[in-house]
Formats: sequence, structure tokens, C-alpha cells
Amino acid sequence: MFGIVLYVGALLVMIITKWILNRRSIIMNGVLPPGSMGWPLLGETLHFFAPNNSFDISPFIKERMQRYGPIFKTSIVGQQVIVSNDAELNYFIFQQEGELFQSCYPNTFTKIFGKQHLGSLHGFMFKYLKNMVLNLFGPENLKHMISEIEEASNRSLRMWSSSHTSVDMKEATAQMIFELTAKKLLSYESEKCSDDLRANFAAFIKGLLSFPVNIPGTAYHKCLQGRKNVMKMLKKMLQQRRESTGLIKETSDRDFFDYVLKEVGQKDTLLTEEIALDLMFALLFASYETTSLALTLAIKFLLDHPRVLKQLTEEHHAIIKRRENPNSGMTWNEYKSMKFTFQVINETVRLANIVPVIFRKVLKETKFKEYTIPANWAIMVCPPAVHLNPSKYTNPLDFNPWRWEGIDTSVASRNFMVFGGGLRVCVGADFAKVQMAVFLHSLVTKYKLKPSKGGGILRSPGLQFPNGYHVCISEN
Repeated sequence: MFGIVLYVGALLVMIITKWILNRRSIIMNGVLPPGSMGWPLLGETLHFFAPNNSFDISPFIKERMQRYGPIFKTSIVGQQVIVSNDAELNYFIFQQEGELFQSCYPNTFTKIFGKQHLGSLHGFMFKYLKNMVLNLFGPENLKHMISEIEEASNRSLRMWSSSHTSVDMKEATAQMIFELTAKKLLSYESEKCSDDLRANFAAFIKGLLSFPVNIPGTAYHKCLQGRKNVMKMLKKMLQQRRESTGLIKETSDRDFFDYVLKEVGQKDTLLTEEIALDLMFALLFASYETTSLALTLAIKFLLDHPRVLKQLTEEHHAIIKRRENPNSGMTWNEYKSMKFTFQVINETVRLANIVPVIFRKVLKETKFKEYTIPANWAIMVCPPAVHLNPSKYTNPLDFNPWRWEGIDTSVASRNFMVFGGGLRVCVGADFAKVQMAVFLHSLVTKYKLKPSKGGGILRSPGLQFPNGYHVCISEN
């Protein structure tokens, strides 16, 4: 009897939800983009998260573009969404940040990254935190960090080459970048700490791109537990720092925790411990996970395209030949001179599409072309549809760094938005580029690689290497 009542109740909820969704679509001025809202409650969530192993636009997006055009409506994880694969609309959305649109992510995402994560903050608070991050990872600081990044690259490559076994580049580069970033942010060194911060992040990442069902045993539940453990560790480390010092360093050795303690202690400060810890969590994750994915993919592309590897190697050997002392470290001017390297990086991140979707909330009902975008709906920008558009990029699935010759990509454009756009362009973009360029310099000038196993990709919808990418590394 109870089962029947439960079934009838669930059926009623589904019917009412369907009616509400349809009703909301009607009460507005103008015409919604075409599309389907899918099943009640569930929407088209299952199709959205369905995995695929192609560099192409996801089947979920591609099939609906063919059916409805570049702008369509759907429902994902309980949220009504307008999906934009239109370069002009995407650009318009980024330019109208804070006026017509506002950074906003589904509740499932907020649970993962925290209520006070950078993507959920707006206005003066967002600018305040953005400037805080740029103080650590902006171009001026990167000029001084370049030697640290080169040293970390050389140290890691020496260790990998001496192991005489194949190395999983995704895992190895993630570890290298994590240690560098964690040391810069909170002076964390894994060999000196009993708590393994990276291991807890690894548990978090495994469930990050999973279907959002928070039931014990599911990948999503493990993801939330991983975040909980990381946040405990970060809070403990901040408290230990507060207790261990009465003076905040004012030198170049100052890390993010020093900055936090100084700011939190000031009168009328905007910064709270909760905001600082959420920001720390996001910075640690974004800095190493996304960059290691891009770096692993770049190495795979180079090994798959010998002509590209040859030209890249020649560029970096030429840099060394121009030095008075061939063994001197890399300079900022040398980094800025790496034209072909930047072309390789641009082409890698264009095909990687590591951030497959960018969410915004519609603040005011907006007209675009023949459609009305309702207030309070979510709008989902899909960069892959732009980056893989054959009308913008000839043979878009081909890895062709030469397509970037003479093109300035120092800022986001309508057709290149790998680091977002507008006011919310990724604050770590320069840091990621420096890490990739410096690592590639050390790699191609001193070592040779041979693929061993793995290298297959999976998207669900984010990029993954489910079996890693193993290569054998030896000195030249």
C-alpha cells in the first residue's frame, strides 16, 4: 500500500513540475528559442552528461544544433537553460556582465566549490578578490616566478627520466604543478606534512564530472567528501599559521595565507575566513587540474605531429644559442619571444575545450535576434561550438598551430574564449601559459619522449584521460 501511495505521489510531483515548467515558458513577452525541456525533474540531464571520446562538439550539443539551430532551450539538473553556441550571443553575454547577465552556476556546482567561490561573487567583492589573486599570479609576479617554474620543471623531468619506467604525464604534471602552486599559495610542501592534501583533491576530482546524485557510494558523494576533507585541512593549516606567527611577512616570500591573515585582521575588511578558504580551494584546483590536462594534451599532440615538434624544438634551441651563457635560466623576454610555442598552446587549448560550458544567470528579460531570453533562467555558453566551427577554423578538428600565425590572442575574442571573456576572463590564464611554455622549453631542449600506452580521451562533459597517457622519457 505504501509503495502505491509513493508511486502516485511521485507521479503527481512529475505532472505538476511539468505543468510549472510549461507555464513558465508561456508567461513572457516574445518567443523562446526552440528546444525540449525533457523529462519532468530530470530534464535532459542524462543526455548532457553522457560520455563521448571525441574532440568534436559533444553529441548532446551537436544533435540539438542540427535540430534547433545554435540557440536552444533545455533543462539540466532541474534548471531551465538557454544554450548558446552563437559566437555573437556569447560575446554579448560576456560584455553585459553585471547588467543583463551574472555569473551563476547550478546548485550542484555550488555544493562542490562552496557558496563563496569566485564564480558566485559579484560587483565590488568579485573585483576585490580578483585583484587579490592577480597580486600573486599577475604578469608582474610571474616575471619573478619564472625561475621557480623552470626549476620545478627541470627537477621533475630529471626524476622522471631517471626512473627508467613509463610516466603517466597527466598524473605527473598534475603533481608537479600542484606542489608548485601549493607552495606559492600556502607554503605547503608534501614531504614536510603528515596530511596528504593532493590525495584528498584526487578523490574530489574523480567525482567532479559525475552525475550529481548525492548518495553514499556514488562518485558525486565521494566528490563532496573529498571537498569536505580538503576544506578541513585548509582550515587547520590557516589556524596553525595564525597561531605560529604574530608578524605577517612583507617580503617576496609572502604567500596567500599571509595576505589572508593580514586582511582578516583589518578593521572593516571585506574578506572573511569562509571566502578565503573557498577561494584557496578553487585556486588550488584550477591551477593544477586544468593546466595538467592542457599540458598532457600538448605532449600527445607533439608526439603525434613530428613536424610541429621539430619546429617547436628549433625555436627553443635558438633561444639557448642567443644566450651569452647557455646554462643561464630563462628570462621574461625569452618567454615573450616564443611565438611558435604560443601557437602550439593556443591550438592545444582550442581543441582541449577544458571548460566545455560557462554559466550565467539572466538578470533581465533580453531580446537577441528573433528570440526572447527570460529573466531568471540560466544561459549556458558553449565554447566548443565556436572553437570547432568550420566557418571560423578550417578543418577544425586538425591540430594545426600554424593557423595562429599573425593572430593576437592576448585577449578573448568572439571566436576564441578558452579563458572565458569580459570582466570574468580567467585570472590564472597568464600563469597557465607560463607554466606550459616553460615546461615545454625544458622538455624539448633536454629530453626525448616515446609514447607507451594510454592517451585516449573521454568527455562527460569535461576532458579526461581515463587510462592516463604514459610516455618514456630519456635525456638527449
